[in-house]
Amino acid sequence: MNGRMRIGELTERAGVTPRTVRYYESIGLIPPGEREGQGQHYYTEETLARLRKINQLKKLRLSLDEIRDVIDLYFIDPSGVQAKQKVLVVLRQHLAEADQKIREYQQFRAELEDHIERFERWLEEKKPR
Repeated sequence: MNGRMRIGELTERAGVTPRTVRYYESIGLIPPGEREGQGQHYYTEETLARLRKINQLKKLRLSLDEIRDVIDLYFIDPSGVQAKQKVLVVLRQHLAEADQKIREYQQFRAELEDHIERFERWLEEKKPR
């Protein structure tokens, strides 16, 4: 079948559900399947490669919007340099956001400790002697 596959084979090989394939088509992450004859959709090896790359990028915790911004670069530049450079920018941004959240949680934790200490002191003062 010239390297083309129906949705069942595609989803099995990519490790995704048909619903995921249809969703990714609807948001432009993968091209729609080619319709043939009685409405059967056929997909290419490139679509399979895109699905696998999407899964890899999701493991790096990129959002679907972030993936949409980089996915084409993997297929335009076979070296992968441009795509990896763009992913690196995203990962650095995620790291900065994580560091900021850690600082905020540390501040929140310190405030909680202060509140707990204040309540414990107050309760200790109110104990009958």
